[in-house]
Amino acid sequence: MTRLAARDVGTWRLVAQRVVPVLASATAVVGHLAAVQAQDLRGAATAVAIRTPARTTADLARALDAGEVVRSWPMRGTLHLIAAADLFWVLELCAGRTVTATRRRRADLGIADADLETAHRVAAEFLAGTGRSTRADLLTEFARHGQATTGGRGYHLLLHLCLLGVLCQGPLAGREQTFVLAGDWVRARRTPEDPLAEWTRRYLRSHGPATPADLAAWTGLPLGTARRGFAAVRDEFEAVLVDDVEHLVHAEVPELLATHRRAVRDLHLLPGFDEFLLGYADRSHVLAPGYAERVTPGGNGIFRGTVVVAGNVVGTFTRAGTELDVEPFAELSVPRAKALARRRTGFPSGWLDSVTP
Repeated sequence: MTRLAARDVGTWRLVAQRVVPVLASATAVVGHLAAVQAQDLRGAATAVAIRTPARTTADLARALDAGEVVRSWPMRGTLHLIAAADLFWVLELCAGRTVTATRRRRADLGIADADLETAHRVAAEFLAGTGRSTRADLLTEFARHGQATTGGRGYHLLLHLCLLGVLCQGPLAGREQTFVLAGDWVRARRTPEDPLAEWTRRYLRSHGPATPADLAAWTGLPLGTARRGFAAVRDEFEAVLVDDVEHLVHAEVPELLATHRRAVRDLHLLPGFDEFLLGYADRSHVLAPGYAERVTPGGNGIFRGTVVVAGNVVGTFTRAGTELDVEPFAELSVPRAKALARRRTGFPSGWLDSVTP
């Protein structure tokens, strides 16, 4: 079994996630990554854009408007971009745990089963007429039918309907993503024979080297379930040892790395919430624990953008309008500073604008 130095894990993952080499389109990126964390839609759009040749968000806007990509809460109770064709089977595999986990919160908000049924009926009737709706307009419609939406109640009504596959977020209205009836909006559906094996396969192809603990953290599924997923697809992947822990990785990763080694070891700017950090239980291979606080100040769950060199996080950045405020952990060498200047110049804005006339 191949031994992989911990310091090299990041370069392998940059290749697996196709930061280098990039993919042809936004739809291809979302499909390859399986799901892209997207509670910050601007950050998610940036994460997709930097993995495409044009490095703009226009293609993701087109994919959303065309129904190729949607946004919902398929895993961990967290918003993700996901290929529309994958939405329903991934919800069935992963979302039930969130439905259970949020039961007490719904009760605290006074949301009974009858309220959920009312919200379902109202959303179905309203969207049957409008086709799509902004969040504000849909919440107004809930309130008009006796469903209070303040204090987090409206959010949980929408969340629950999305977890059940009734709603999802689809096309854009200006820079705002609208809600649609998922059953009407999603034109094609995949139905894998073994959903757990398929989701594990998709995760490993795009995130390896990774462990069952990483998959469990990414999906929110129990560790035992993640281990079963790994066992089901183990023969399809290469095993490598990192600090004597077995990780699985797709065979194309070392091959692509050999071809693109110089580019992948270059300086890269990755937005906050990028899968490079968020896709794993253990981030210590790419982010020294002593700097973790710099990436998530105060441990409040908000991730800053990161500066990555040779697969390791060496600094952070925040956006100030269209400018990037970069804070390296240590002074960058002259070549790295020049590389940073180049990356800043071509960094995607992350703003999404509807392309539908």
